[in-house]
Amino acid sequence: MKKYFNLSTVYLVLGLAMGVFYREFTKINGFEGKTTLSVVHTHALTLGFIFFIIVLLLEKSFTLSNIKGFNWWTILYNISLVYTLVTLTARGVMQVLGTDFAGLSHIAGLGHVLLGIALIWFVVIVNKAIGNIESK
Repeated sequence: MKKYFNLSTVYLVLGLAMGVFYREFTKINGFEGKTTLSVVHTHALTLGFIFFIIVLLLEKSFTLSNIKGFNWWTILYNISLVYTLVTLTARGVMQVLGTDFAGLSHIAGLGHVLLGIALIWFVVIVNKAIGNIESK
């Protein structure tokens, strides 16, 4: 359970740092328009911090880590979340600087697809864990 608490804490710090980065980077560059930088910190806080607090609670109740594939799910989820946060940050920085990279949408899309797969896989894992409890 300490692992999920630590992951949650890392995403909390990352989310708060990205909020400060958004505010300061746009201020330094005199940018007042819309940018995806404004959502990076909320993604980190919600999909990282809050989500892993929920995982911690579910682990305590259902021992999710006993379900086959759970460790692989953890790896996929973290890779896809970090990948998504990085691509959102890259897009936001480019928006503030007034540059563009046409291929970034496709690159960012991969992160969202992997994150979607990981979320569906998580629902399957939780369902199996609940089934294990109910069958006892």
